[in-house]
Order: sequence, then structure tokens, then C-alpha cells
Amino acid sequence: MVYISAWQSIVNGFDFTNLVALLLGVIPALICITLHELSHGLVAWWLGDDTAKLRGRLSLNPLKHLDWMGFAMLVIAHVGWAKPVPVDMYKFRDPKRGMALTALAGPVSNLLITVVFLFLFGLFFPLLYRSGTGTLVLDLLEMTAYLSLGLGLFNLLPIPPLDGSKVLFSLLSDEHYRTLMRYERYGMLLLIALAFFGVTGRFLSAAIQSVFNFFWPVAEWAARLSSTLFVGK
Repeated sequence: MVYISAWQSIVNGFDFTNLVALLLGVIPALICITLHELSHGLVAWWLGDDTAKLRGRLSLNPLKHLDWMGFAMLVIAHVGWAKPVPVDMYKFRDPKRGMALTALAGPVSNLLITVVFLFLFGLFFPLLYRSGTGTLVLDLLEMTAYLSLGLGLFNLLPIPPLDGSKVLFSLLSDEHYRTLMRYERYGMLLLIALAFFGVTGRFLSAAIQSVFNFFWPVAEWAARLSSTLFVGK
């Protein structure tokens, strides 16, 4: 009984606010990263490159796609990256076009996730907003939409190894394309430096909020639909 009382005292004195806030960042980040990388792998596979499939990256297991630094950045700063899906551009019928389409698949999937989760947020809002548990579900849906948008826009930056660089490089000549791809690994150092000095944060925060506001009417429309269908107002 003494141990039970001691445990109850610990539980009663524990502040769950920080734990809930952490989960509201971690769970959406895992969803966004997993679907982002899976989209890369699926498009590459459809275009003829089975490298990601052979290495087990066509998976909904988040651990197969995590880059821990990029994951932490996404949870804390709302912009980040995942472990790149392996791609062999020479398995594509048109290597540069294949790379560009494969690269675009990730950010496009993030935009779609944002729209879907905003729709779900609006659809469930009239049903859940009065409940404490329901509010947590709504927060989770909204955070997933926001983080997905942040992941997508961040990866559109034309800095290697982000997706935007592969799209940009595909417009160059073959010689320049191969030259720039050799220096891809140094781009991560540049990204970390830009993030450290707050350059990407200031620019991206404004861009993410603007695009999020642009898509917000999806949630409002879904809320009106839900009120009509389920609440009867």
C-alpha cells in the first residue's frame, strides 16, 4: 500500500502538459515523414527503379525512414527532413525526368496530406470541440496538416539533398547535373548552418503560414458540411 500511495503521489504531481505537447509533435511528424518517403519510393518504382523496394523502403514503418536530426528539427522547428529513399537514376527510361518526378512526389504528397487532414479537422470539429479528448484529436489533426506542409515546403528548397535541388538540377545539362550531384552531401552542412542562424526559419515560417491560411477554407467547408449532415444546424 505504501508503494501504491507513493506511485499515486508521483502521478498526481506529474504535469502531463509537456507529454501531450510532445506527442502532438511526434505522432504527426512520424506520419508526415513516413508518407513523404513512401511516396518517393512508390513513384520511383512505378517509373522503373526498384532500388527502394529491394531495400525495404516501400514501408509504412516510420523507423525505416527516420533521420533523427531531421526528425527532431521537424518536431521542434516544424521544418525537417527524412532519410532519403535510395534511387538509381539510370534505371529510369529518362533519368533526369525520373529523378524530378520522384523528387516532386514527396512534397506533393505532403500538400495532399495537408488538405486531407484539414478536411478531417473541419469534419470532426463540430462533433469533438466540446470534449477534452476530442480537442486533443483535433489538435493532432491540425498539427499533422501543419507539419506536413512544413515538411513539403522545406523540401522544395533548391539545396542538395532536398527534393527541390533534384527538380532544379533536372533542368541542367547532363554534364552540369552530374557535377552538382557530386557535391550533394555538402548541402546538408549548408542546411544546418542556415537553420542555426535562423535564415530558413524566418523565411519558411512566413511561407508555411501563408500557404496554411490559403488551404484553411477546406477546414471551414468541411465544418459546415459536418454541421449540416451530423449536427443538424
